[in-house]
Amino acid sequence: MIADDISGVKIPDSRLARNVTEFIRDTESDLLFHHSVRVYFWGAMTGHRTGLTFDPELLYTAAMFHDIGLTARYRNSQLRFEVDGANAAQEFLRAHGIAESDVETVWNAVALHTTPGIPEFMRPEIALVQAGAGMDVAGRGYDAFNDGEREAVVAAFPRETDFKHGIIDAFYEGMKHRPDSTFGTFNDDVLAFKDPSFQRIDMCSVILRSNWAN
Repeated sequence: MIADDISGVKIPDSRLARNVTEFIRDTESDLLFHHSVRVYFWGAMTGHRTGLTFDPELLYTAAMFHDIGLTARYRNSQLRFEVDGANAAQEFLRAHGIAESDVETVWNAVALHTTPGIPEFMRPEIALVQAGAGMDVAGRGYDAFNDGEREAVVAAFPRETDFKHGIIDAFYEGMKHRPDSTFGTFNDDVLAFKDPSFQRIDMCSVILRSNWAN
């Protein structure tokens, strides 16, 4: 799968990128697969616009793996879904002989993509995966792209009908069996939205109920 050039961005035409595409295509739903490719395009376009120097292969790999932890193969995991995805990318890249420093970059990009306030101060690939994911899911930075750019990306990699509810459903299906993994993240918003019986862990209550006397 090689998309036409969109605002100077293409999917890398390399063996690694092709293998990544095949692996994720065989693992994820259409919704998650198209979402992940769009995350790459939004991230890479943001990088070009802001003058960041990044490795397209690493950015593409991280973008494609960033939500794999939501898929059925991790239904018994109690880790954060982001860590499952980071570990999957790590295993994949090591099997392809990628340098350990690059493996670490991709691991961090996947693991931190739902953690606000930190990735933007790290390596460009890490910052850009979060930027791309935020654009595609929440519309963060929407106005930084012109109509033509948005239309071109969505034409090549469509947003499914009612994508907004679809991605919320995908998050819920990937996390409902491990509610404790959402503590300290905005992932608990998904469980609260979908499950009226879900009880958030309140950090102040944790502090006040600790074994410390004062």
